[in-house]
Amino acid sequence: MIYGSISMNIELQCRFSAVILASVCCCLGSAPLFAAPFIPADNAQVLEKLPTKPSDPAAQELRELRDALARDPGKPDRAVELAQRYFDLASAEGDPRYIGYAEAVIRPWLAGQNIPTEILFTRALLRQYRHDFLTAMDDLDTVLARDAAHADALAWKWALYMAMADYAHAREGCEKRKAVASVLSIVACSATIDSLTGNARAAYAALDSAFRRDPKRTPENRQWMLTRLGEIALRAGDPVRAERHFVDAIATGVTSGYVLAAYADLLLDLKRPADVVRLLKDWTRSDIQLLRLAIAENSLGTQNAPALIRALADRFSDAALRGDKLHLAEEARFELILRNNPARAVELAVENWELLQREPYDARILLETGLGAKNALAARPALDWLRRTGYEEVRFRELGKALEKVAQ
Repeated sequence: MIYGSISMNIELQCRFSAVILASVCCCLGSAPLFAAPFIPADNAQVLEKLPTKPSDPAAQELRELRDALARDPGKPDRAVELAQRYFDLASAEGDPRYIGYAEAVIRPWLAGQNIPTEILFTRALLRQYRHDFLTAMDDLDTVLARDAAHADALAWKWALYMAMADYAHAREGCEKRKAVASVLSIVACSATIDSLTGNARAAYAALDSAFRRDPKRTPENRQWMLTRLGEIALRAGDPVRAERHFVDAIATGVTSGYVLAAYADLLLDLKRPADVVRLLKDWTRSDIQLLRLAIAENSLGTQNAPALIRALADRFSDAALRGDKLHLAEEARFELILRNNPARAVELAVENWELLQREPYDARILLETGLGAKNALAARPALDWLRRTGYEEVRFRELGKALEKVAQ
């Protein structure tokens, strides 16, 4: 959720987990080594749907960028432009196949000693997408050693610190960005941290005021700001205002799996699964959205629910065979809610936390699975995070109190 864009600067769109983000449909990779090839019985059988159609504007743009790279294969700028566009699409649509394409594009430039700066920066984005935060940070540090005013690298360092719940360094990152970012972006930078550390109401007021003073933004930037306002409003205990911001963010027309997931989670918390189905019915390619859709369909007892649950089970099984750990939090939620297996769920949530994925969503999953498994010890890192930060969202506080009772 998570849920930034290299071509737009992270101040326009931060995508983690969510993210970061964050996060994602059938992942890269292939079947296990030595597996027998699949031969369809019918020539008309659909084996895979391509991420885009040839007539789509995105496909046309990618074709033009590939042609430009083919004409000038020795220019790193061409490779960066194409790889960054793949990254944008992966982040917006939740399809990590684009990350594989991007990695292939920059690979020829990574073999030498003097890797171009923008190639290094692009590799940092791709590494963080795969939740390889520490090596991504190394690349960003190298970029900033060469160019201390690299705005995108400064913004992404801040985002990585946020994903890892290192708020002290994130605050330092806000200070370092003052020379290269807009006033609104700096307010958003500090307000986001404040909203996580016991000052959600003041943070909302500050960002809302700054946003109202600077309304003429690009659609991407408006969406990013509206999504932050929605998240902060929710932390401050105002789900009505949060919903309005999420709806306005979606209405910008910018494709973002992050805001869809955030809004779907709010709707699920509000016991409105039918609204989730309407929101996500066309997003089954993304694991993140498919999970929320399956939870909604299952709660409604629809005929579609069993097939969606089987599809998720297959995807998580395939990911495990590849050693893919992109969606451990989602898989933990799947095991807890849709498979009624809290013991396995909490194992996955703990592993996810240990991989430095420590945003509020990850903390909530660890708290919920710990409570479901009646294992307060496993959830201790999230409880410590809750106490240390002063995080205010009511649902988290209720989970924390329930776990403290389990521990007694």
